[in-house]
Amino acid sequence: MVYLILGNKGSGKTKKLIDRVNDAVEKSSGNVVCIEKERLLTYDINYRARLVETDQYGVSGYEAFYGFLCGIIAGDHDITDILVDATLKIGGRDYAALAEFLKKVARLSTDSEQDITFTVSADESELPAEIFEYCKKI
Repeated sequence: MVYLILGNKGSGKTKKLIDRVNDAVEKSSGNVVCIEKERLLTYDINYRARLVETDQYGVSGYEAFYGFLCGIIAGDHDITDILVDATLKIGGRDYAALAEFLKKVARLSTDSEQDITFTVSADESELPAEIFEYCKKI
């Protein structure tokens, strides 16, 4: 399932994501991956979660981001949860492209049986309604 943590800058999205990462680590029987644009969460998340920084790999745009997610999933079949901070900073502010990206990620999540959570710095009203057909807001 794909989950979205929505809200404008300063609304506490990253704090919610950190709590979800740490909860997932405690409950997971597999591996938990946290993806961020630049290394900021090192001291906030449990050391057992794998922290991956997209800037280190030159990931920019939704096509590259989707390929990056596929590579992470293909490389470790024991991943139960993937949590992503700063989605719009990684992929861009094109909401139509975001909707298409999330639709593909929803299929990927179902096929790989992994929960994937994204923080999105936008109000629900700003996003295309179709996103909520395959993503759940938390």
